[in-house]
Amino acid sequence: MSFDIRQLRYVLAAADHGSFYRAARALNIEQSTLSRAILRLERTLGAELFIRSRAGVSLTDAGVQFLRGAKTMLESADRMLEASRAAGSGRAGVLTIGFNSSVSAGNLRATLIEAKRANPDLAIEGMEANRSALFAGLDSDAVDIAILLGEVDRCEYLHATFWSERVFAALAAGHPLTARDIVHWTDLRDQRFILPAADPGPDIRDMLLGRLWKSGADTSIALHAVSREAVLSMIGETDFLSIVCEGSTGTHYPNLAYRPVHGEQGPALISYSGYWREDNGNPALKRFLDLVRRRYALSFGQRGEEHGSE
Repeated sequence: MSFDIRQLRYVLAAADHGSFYRAARALNIEQSTLSRAILRLERTLGAELFIRSRAGVSLTDAGVQFLRGAKTMLESADRMLEASRAAGSGRAGVLTIGFNSSVSAGNLRATLIEAKRANPDLAIEGMEANRSALFAGLDSDAVDIAILLGEVDRCEYLHATFWSERVFAALAAGHPLTARDIVHWTDLRDQRFILPAADPGPDIRDMLLGRLWKSGADTSIALHAVSREAVLSMIGETDFLSIVCEGSTGTHYPNLAYRPVHGEQGPALISYSGYWREDNGNPALKRFLDLVRRRYALSFGQRGEEHGSE
């Protein structure tokens, strides 16, 4: 015994409208098409589903029983179709985003929140790891896109610059520099710094060395084999400073203050870039890239920077 979803929809429409003619008009098909389909179904079942009269049609006892099961089947089919369409368009499924910086504040956090709000049925999974682990995740399909602090020369991946964020000095609340609303690179001369040895600590160290070398500073930078959070939790009880990006400033620790860093041209900024594989067919990735493109008014193409980015 077999029948198709279309026949179930015809039976439901006829029962709702009490007429094959009105049901056919509602479905935008010929009445003869609907009548023949229901008749074939009745022959398959070996039972009449409708009592036919000049006034229209009404369900038989067998029709009532059949319609109960048909409604359940149609609801399940509709849910499956909607889930398939959502997954195919990137509104559902799973998107794994890797990153090597904090998401307590800043553009990355805001972008993830907007992506989830726009796609409530999409499971967005995060993976915080160092750069090498994230690139390995891209290679193994464990990560759909890696969003990293700074720029990395990895020509085997598509990539684009996404946004920039301000650089902050993290320091004890009693430090003399907290009396200022902003601090300049020149204010950081001869200060001592602690950074995590893991990403993005080495990149921030290189940035510090480049900036403070120009200021003639005697720079002391210690890389500790602890997390970013552990470094920040210690700063408030020492005379050391740390340097963080805006994404880290949403987390507060006792006796810790943040101050934006400025250079000669204004706020010190650091860029974030996205990396993904050209052969990644996840529709949710395309949808996420479209969101980033719109949100930050970017012009990169589906193939990344080779189409240009602003």
